[in-house]
Amino acid sequence: MILKDQITNIFVQIDDFCKEFNEKIKNLKKNALPDEKKRRNRSCLMSDSEIITIMIGFHLGAHKTFK
Repeated sequence: MILKDQITNIFVQIDDFCKEFNEKIKNLKKNALPDEKKRRNRSCLMSDSEIITIMIGFHLGAHKTFK
């Protein structure tokens, strides 16, 4: 099956994209209006690239549920 063979390659490409995207978002937020309020920056249990890879695998797969 193509998806099983390509899942690592897909994850690496998505992870590279997410790293670049997060850097650009941080730079845009830093250059935006100064915000003096303290904000929570709690990290998630799963990274964005893991979640996106699971979603792509779900949509490319033959199954229609996550069970």
